[in-house]
Amino acid sequence: MGWAYLLKCADGTYYAGSTQNLDLRVWQHSTGLGAKYTSKRLPIELVFAAQFDSIADAYAFEKKIQGWSRAKREALIGGEFNKLPELSRKRFGKAPERPR
Repeated sequence: MGWAYLLKCADGTYYAGSTQNLDLRVWQHSTGLGAKYTSKRLPIELVFAAQFDSIADAYAFEKKIQGWSRAKREALIGGEFNKLPELSRKRFGKAPERPR
């Protein structure tokens, strides 16, 4: 079992991660023992977490959201899942029409 998560840092930036023990990992980040990035941006707040069947799946989702725009991350955090496809297209321009 694994978790993918998003933290909001004191400077307003987001940090994406994955772990097998969410409580421990958030504690590590909040005490400065997590990652160099978050240790310089304390305090942090857990704003999103999703559980996966395996740590490999959680890691794959972490890598996916690391490439997302701020707007797309905030839609995920807010549970506005219907906005995610549109935000993907906006980043690279409108998606071309597919032939039917």
